[in-house]
Amino acid sequence: MRSFYGTHAILVASLLIVLVFSGIKAAFLVLVLAVLEISLSVDNAVVNAGVLKNMEEIWQQRFLTWGMVIAVFGMRLIFPVLVVALATGMSANDVVLLALNSPDQYALYLHEAHPMIAALGGMFLMMVGLSFLLDDSRDVLWVGSIEKRLQSLGKIDAVNTTITLGTLLSATAVVPGEMKMSVLTGGIWGIFLFGFVSSLDSLFAVSDEQVSMSETVKKGGLIGFLYLELLDASFSFDGVIGAFAISKEVQIIMIGLGIGALYVRSLTIYLVNKGILDEYIYLEHGAHYAILALAILMLGSIVKVIPEVVTGVTGALVIGLSLWSSIYHNKQKALLAPTESPKERYPSINKNS
Repeated sequence: MRSFYGTHAILVASLLIVLVFSGIKAAFLVLVLAVLEISLSVDNAVVNAGVLKNMEEIWQQRFLTWGMVIAVFGMRLIFPVLVVALATGMSANDVVLLALNSPDQYALYLHEAHPMIAALGGMFLMMVGLSFLLDDSRDVLWVGSIEKRLQSLGKIDAVNTTITLGTLLSATAVVPGEMKMSVLTGGIWGIFLFGFVSSLDSLFAVSDEQVSMSETVKKGGLIGFLYLELLDASFSFDGVIGAFAISKEVQIIMIGLGIGALYVRSLTIYLVNKGILDEYIYLEHGAHYAILALAILMLGSIVKVIPEVVTGVTGALVIGLSLWSSIYHNKQKALLAPTESPKERYPSINKNS
């Protein structure tokens, strides 16, 4: 469990600092927010591990260091400030002062920007889930009859983009009139960002004369790093907004969600180091089904409030089911394995015979 040692230390240090300067109630809220972030992002950790296991160790470490700075300060602090600034026309400096001095008003502005944020995150995550489930090159199938049909559908060019755009247009048609443009704009940005990062791989795969640059970028993991940061961002959108239901203090929210994000990243490293995805073969499937469910819930939250507990429990149940299926598969595989003969089990028999 060495992957979690540093995270445990940061948790303890953060709780002590908050306890000294803000009291026991604030420290408790930090814990609640950290648990909220973890519960919402278990599927994120599994998908992250699927990408991270193919990256060099140095980029795995950068995911925990540079990526952590982006996750805590970028997505939990700077991004909400920029969203409120764009929505209200205020300067970023004024928004920061508003967040510190009038957190209720800041939370209201952020809530009003929720339709665009939910559409952006929902469409990005839908592209992630569909790209995996529609991939016709996958050999391992969890729900065989369903996934075979999905793979057949996946042979159609750009079908994942077509389905996602169709979902976005359907969602835009049913939301109230004042939200339509925000939802459409956010959704298009989500699809664009996924397409942009996915196309970088092809962009760098150029001629033989430039192979050194291409190999450096790919092996170094820059493309994977960008993809993981966008994935983390998509998962964090609803968590940031939902956190204001627990606390209105921006500092407490940033610390709590930041600790939760660090535990999710440590869990990702643990899954990679222990080869968990190779041992439990349906975990990735469960994570991508959970991501699709989260994408749909994010879109649904535009017109109806969906408690964070529903999102967290849904993801946990799907991943738990995929874990159980993996364990059952491994047991069945062990039962069907050929039994070793006495000579194979006890090599000394061969020597004495």
